[in-house]
Amino acid sequence: MIFIMSFFNIVYVITRSDVIGGASAHLLDLAEGVQDKGHKITIIIGGSGLVANIARSRGLDCICLPGLVREISLAKDLKCVVKLKSVIRTLEPDLVHLHSAKAGMVGRISAKLLGIPTVYTAHGWPFTEGVSGRKQTFYKTIEKVMARITSHIITVSDFDKKIAIEARVAKPENITAVHNGVSEFKIVNAIRKKNRVPKLIMVARFEDQKDHQLVIRELNNIRDQEWTIEFVGDGPNLDWAKETVSALGLDSRITFCGACNDVPQRLSQADIFVLASRWEGFPLVILEAMRARLPVIASDVGGVRESVEHGITGLLVPRSSETGMAAALERLISDPDLRTSMGQSGRASFEANFTLETMLNKTLKVYEQTFKLKARPRVLG
Repeated sequence: MIFIMSFFNIVYVITRSDVIGGASAHLLDLAEGVQDKGHKITIIIGGSGLVANIARSRGLDCICLPGLVREISLAKDLKCVVKLKSVIRTLEPDLVHLHSAKAGMVGRISAKLLGIPTVYTAHGWPFTEGVSGRKQTFYKTIEKVMARITSHIITVSDFDKKIAIEARVAKPENITAVHNGVSEFKIVNAIRKKNRVPKLIMVARFEDQKDHQLVIRELNNIRDQEWTIEFVGDGPNLDWAKETVSALGLDSRITFCGACNDVPQRLSQADIFVLASRWEGFPLVILEAMRARLPVIASDVGGVRESVEHGITGLLVPRSSETGMAAALERLISDPDLRTSMGQSGRASFEANFTLETMLNKTLKVYEQTFKLKARPRVLG
């Protein structure tokens, strides 16, 4: 049987290959899903490392560009634009889709010089709430300039779309909110016995954005209750966290696992998911926790409340609130029936709203709207 379908050649660009974060996990799932739907994709990534290796293991074409780094250097960034432009030209894409702030800047400039349409996904704006006023002003100016050479912007939450419009980064018709989605993971959840010691888990890099300090401090304040917690992730603040835990005498109850490639399995063996943050976009790991039927305790920042329904799928805590975090921890640690009901509700919400297929379809719609006249007919037989 012969039929005609739209065929898109898409180049994805992201900055870091050395660590897996929300943006890189999102990009890998997106690129694989788009390729599975019959489109040609190529990933360009800054440097070699874990993300590039995972991409290739999934059958995704990946080009490593050493000059694409997170740090800002005018001379190096100009060289990167020239090199990236050359690589993109050889790939002849219909569209370039940028992820992460640095790749978003150099990638959009490179594509603009080639006359290729671009989509930029903002995985949380650098001028969001929780960021200092001076930085907010600086980044708003940068994003306004970059938006002028962007065909379309995707935000991962309605919250981020709203603050971008309020900041006049771009017009409403040029911004689409597409919630993150995660693929189903075939794993049998561990049987969560009501009488066992509740096991908490927090999956987040030890960086200033995440408030591990708040979680450790409030767990120490309820050390008379039974609980354990597993911190998954690495980062510059990890040593400080370990020293703090030792000083409090909590080594037997708090485990540091570092960066792990088995997060879904670890979530399936926990009872409560915690994510304390000073700012956020739309955390992918919360969706993974909901997929695993975990009740969620999370800071009420950014687009978090668009995934966590307070009192139904989890508990929202005001940013940096000691009393709020303590109350949420105590409530779920002491109530196994509430943990079960919230976990089941979270799973239902995941299935209804946050699957990979839902995200893929919405993203492809943005692609189609962005280059309606650039689709290539392809004959399949």
